[in-house]
Amino acid sequence: MNTLQPAKVRRDTLNLRIKPELRGLIDRAAELTGKNRTDFVLNAARHAAEDALVDRTVFAVSPKAYAEFLARLDAPPQPNPRLRRSLETSAPWEK
Repeated sequence: MNTLQPAKVRRDTLNLRIKPELRGLIDRAAELTGKNRTDFVLNAARHAAEDALVDRTVFAVSPKAYAEFLARLDAPPQPNPRLRRSLETSAPWEK
C-alpha cells in the first residue's frame, strides 16, 4: 500500500546560555499562553526579527509617485461622511 507521508522539514538547533531566573520567567509565560518553551521563544524571536526588519524597510518609488505621495500628505483632509458619523456618535460608555 502506497501512503502519502508529509515531507520532513529540516530543523536546526539554537543553543542559548540563560540565567535561571530568566528561564523561569519564560517558562511561566509559555505555560500561561499554552505553549512549550521552544514555541514561545521562537514566536517571540520571530516577532522581534520581523519588527526589526520592517522598521528598516526601504520603498523605492519613482519621483512622480513620491511627489504624489507628498502632495497627498500635505493636502487638507477631505470631508468624509463615515468619519463624520463616527465622530458624532456617542461612545457606548457615555450613554
